[in-house]
Formats: sequence, C-alpha cells, structure tokens
Amino acid sequence: MDEKTRESIALFRYGMITPLLNEIVEPKDYLAEQSGKTHDIPYYGEKRVAAKTIQGWLSTYRRYGFEGLKPSKRNDRGQSRRLLPDQQDHIIQLRKQTPEMPVTVFYEQLIKNGEIRANEVSYSTIRRLINKHQLKSHRSSSPERRRFSHNQINVLWQADLSHGPYVPVQGKKKKTFLIAYIDDCSRLVPYAQFFSSEKFDGLREVTKEAFLRRGLPKMIYADNGKIYRSETLQFACAQLGVTLTHTQPYDPQSKGKIERFFQTVQTRFYPLLKANPALSLEDLNERFWRWLEEDYHRREHASLDGDTPHAVFHSQIDRVRFLDDPSILDTIFLKREHRKVKADGTISLNKQLYEVPPRFIGQTIDIRLDDSRVYIYEEGQVITEITPVSLKDNAHVKRQQSSSLSFSKMTEKEDEIDV
Repeated sequence: MDEKTRESIALFRYGMITPLLNEIVEPKDYLAEQSGKTHDIPYYGEKRVAAKTIQGWLSTYRRYGFEGLKPSKRNDRGQSRRLLPDQQDHIIQLRKQTPEMPVTVFYEQLIKNGEIRANEVSYSTIRRLINKHQLKSHRSSSPERRRFSHNQINVLWQADLSHGPYVPVQGKKKKTFLIAYIDDCSRLVPYAQFFSSEKFDGLREVTKEAFLRRGLPKMIYADNGKIYRSETLQFACAQLGVTLTHTQPYDPQSKGKIERFFQTVQTRFYPLLKANPALSLEDLNERFWRWLEEDYHRREHASLDGDTPHAVFHSQIDRVRFLDDPSILDTIFLKREHRKVKADGTISLNKQLYEVPPRFIGQTIDIRLDDSRVYIYEEGQVITEITPVSLKDNAHVKRQQSSSLSFSKMTEKEDEIDV
C-alpha cells in the first residue's frame, strides 16, 4: 500500500469521525446509523464499519491527529497476492452472472462455494479485479434533501464559484470568477474574491483568508467541482478538524444560500460596474470588498427577521474558534506529490529537476509544494526544503567518493606496494 492510498484511507476515516468530533450529531444514533450501512472504503472496497471501530478512530485522532488515522505499513511486502490469469477469467465470468450483487456479498459467495480461500485472496484483490473490468454494481438511490438553517454561526459554510465580469488584465479583456463562502446562520460572507482563473490557487487564498478573518467552521458544504474535490483542500480540512462535505451531482438547489448571494451580487453590485467599469482585477476586488462590507453585510435580510449579517455574526462572536497559530495555514495548504529519487539524487517535478539529500536515493518520498517552495516530508513532518538543480554549478562540484570506491582504490595501492 503506497502513501497516497494510506492518505486516502485516513481521509475516509476522518470523514466518518468528524460529526462526532464536532459534536453535531447524537453519538449513539450516529454510530448505529453508520454501522448499519455499507461504505465504499478506499482500497478495501464496500464494507461495514463497526461502531467500536469508529470510536477507535475517534480516539486515535484525538491522540495522534490525522497521521494516526493512516493504516500501518505492510510487513509482507514482496509477497504476491494476485490471482492467476485462469482464476481471474473464471471469477469475471461468475461476476457477469450476478452483476447487481454487492461486491462484499459476491466475495463471501466465492469463499462459501470454494472458488477462493479467504487466507489466500483478500477482498481488496477481488474488488480491484471487478473495478478493473467495470463490473461493480450500480444501485440507484434518490437523494433526500431537507430545508435547513443552523442557529449558530460557523457551524456550516457553503462554498461555490460564480462567473464574473470581464476586466482588463495585462492589456486584454479577461473573464473573472468569484469564489466565495457564506455562513449558513448569519448569511455573512467570511471572504470572497474575484480571480482570472478557476484554478485551486484562488480557492486556497479565499479559504485561508476566511479562516483568518472569521475563524474555523465546523463544516464546509461545496459542490463537486474539481477545486472543491482537491486532495489539498481535503487534507487541510482534516488537519484543522473541519468537515468537508459535497452536494449530489447536478443538484445546485442544495446550496441555496450561496446561490442567493450570487444573485444579490448580480442584481446589486454588477449594475454599479456598468455605469463605472472596473479598470483592473485589483480595482474590481477593492470595489467589491467595499460594497460587501458597506452594503451587503449591513443591509437587513428578510431571512434574518430584519437583522443584518454583520449584527447576527457579531452577536455570537464568542463562539468563533480562531487559529492558535495562523502560520499553520502556510503548510497545510501545500500541494502533495510523491516522487522516486533517482540514482543521481534528483527528482523531476513540473519539468524541473530538484536535488535531494543522498540518503533518499532509491526511495519514494513525500513532496509538498506551493508556487515558490518545495519540501520533503517524512511521517508528517518537514525534513528539508529542496531547490532546483543548477547543472552549471553542479559541473564544478567535487563529489564525495563512496566508501566502496575509496576502499577499492586503497586495495589497489596496497597491491602495488606488495609488488
């Protein structure tokens, strides 16, 4: 099991315990509900999770943090656990006869009928085979949606992206995109900003600013857009104890409050730009932030019984959970990659060679980076920052000889003396 898989499993486990961690559910009812379901777990596939297992994960997280949720590394590396080709073909044919059967039940039937042995072929092996041949069951279910509104601030933030106006960027008219969060209780916008692209860099900046300005929410509710599904955002939320949940595909109505905010921007802010167009992206944001604070946040909302977002949020300011160390945001939002170190002590990253300490040669290492920095991490801790290789400088560097080479040369000299 590689490091990326271990991290995916840890994210699943974190998602299971966050409602308990944030105390937004009744523990007994929640554990009973979750233990009665079949969950699609990364690497392991469809399985049931016992209540005691979930409680164990919660205890582990409280003691060791996110790293503690990762499964232990295998100690049977190198031993083959794959099926023979004839066995695979036979199992595939059996699967085609029962395509709607849950994979867990199918695996149990294979064991019961003597097709495989549980101690020789794991469930995950069968699941990967079925997924590879696209033979996984597709059980339809209609999503249930209920109208809701929290009565406390920073319990839930809704997140989304909206298309904005065109503004001059480096001499050319360019489309903008507004990335925003809205607090479900107060309708206050923790932070929002226009960008010239839909990339994750914009969401990272908005999320960091929102956390710094308005504290941490218990939950973030977003759609299935690529930036909201990014591993970087998932890891950051896991490190901070924030639950990240997503809407059903093609179901924008479930994020009604953020959609309503975008409508307000379109009807109250954009008309101001028609009379006096923004001269740049910076000008657009400055004017938007001013409108947000002076107009939107201080205007009475019918949904707030005539109160304002600013007043409602600040009436519960004592509930806000601010970061003890804001500098942590600079590290938890780093992008994660894994690279194998070459024999010359380098790795390739974004078409650029980076020099790595010699002790990592031949190993697959955990890399974390942003637009300007690249770090090596080990067991969740930063080890060192690495820099791009300078081929010109390296040509003049005197490399230290290995001990085996030095011993070889010493032997040759001793042989010459003996002669």
